Amino acid sequence: MIISRTPHRISFFGGGTDYPSWYLEHGGKVLGAAIDKYCYITCRELPPFFKHKYRLAYSKIETVITADEIQHPSARETLRYLKIERGLEIHHDGDIPARSGMGSSSAFTVGLLKTLYALNGRVISKEEVYKEAIHIEQNLIGENVGSQDQVWAACGGLNTIEFLQNGEIIVEPIVMKEDHLRSFENKFMLFFTGLSRHASVIAQEQIQNTHKNKNELSKMREMVDEGYKILTSCRDNSIEFGRLLNETWQLKKKLSTKITNMDIDSIYETAIKNGAVGGKLCGAGGGGFVVFYVEDENQERVKKALSNFLYVPFRFDFSGSEIMVYKPDYHRR
Repeated sequence: MIISRTPHRISFFGGGTDYPSWYLEHGGKVLGAAIDKYCYITCRELPPFFKHKYRLAYSKIETVITADEIQHPSARETLRYLKIERGLEIHHDGDIPARSGMGSSSAFTVGLLKTLYALNGRVISKEEVYKEAIHIEQNLIGENVGSQDQVWAACGGLNTIEFLQNGEIIVEPIVMKEDHLRSFENKFMLFFTGLSRHASVIAQEQIQNTHKNKNELSKMREMVDEGYKILTSCRDNSIEFGRLLNETWQLKKKLSTKITNMDIDSIYETAIKNGAVGGKLCGAGGGGFVVFYVEDENQERVKKALSNFLYVPFRFDFSGSEIMVYKPDYHRR
């Protein structure tokens, strides 16, 4: 039996510049963090007593004979990509609901790759796993997804991620004094809107509008460097980070008509009126989670004002995808 644990993420700046349709022409860059909300994949070899060869348990249960019959896109394409022929049982548990803007799909793909490689007795590097996850999601499944979620899931950390025009990806950890890091981490409040959406549908319109949104995307890319300078400054002036979040949210809303709606706007305005400095919707938009930067003295007021929505405390994750349990079934052979 193998169990992997893979983090979800919050993207602060640069989202949208991580789509290949943008960065292969202009280059892209994002700033964000992996958080301590995880996707767990449990995998074991299936005993040879069943008619089916694969059993998958996630929000539904699948029992099939061939990988081609699997309905879960990532599980199907990952098994086919690795040419897995032995019978397997794969079980998914998550701290975060699917389609909520926290990179859950990519966390699943990265976690499954990590698990299946371990099942075959191989350790895969962080770079290898995010590159293969990007390939599976963008090329094999054909989803309209960017390239940042897979990197957060594989690497963890508070980082900038740069996407070069030649396709190369550069991950740079943001180095801060520990007291500044903890103070910064404590300023964020995460709320679940209760609205779910399919990122690929929202991203499709955004991708179609890429050339029309050139000015907005260029400014959002520049905000990554501004955010980096704020965090690496000798002074603890992270409130400027919160103000910058508000600016990027105003830009993000212009990228697609599907990014926000009346409910999301109401949540955002309520938080700002009650002391939040800035914030943004996580992920492609349309629902899921919204994160706010709030100074300590205003957090209870914001929490009370948004009491109809689930508040989710979190910490940053600096480990990335890990194998938590490794008990190979070699004794069966």
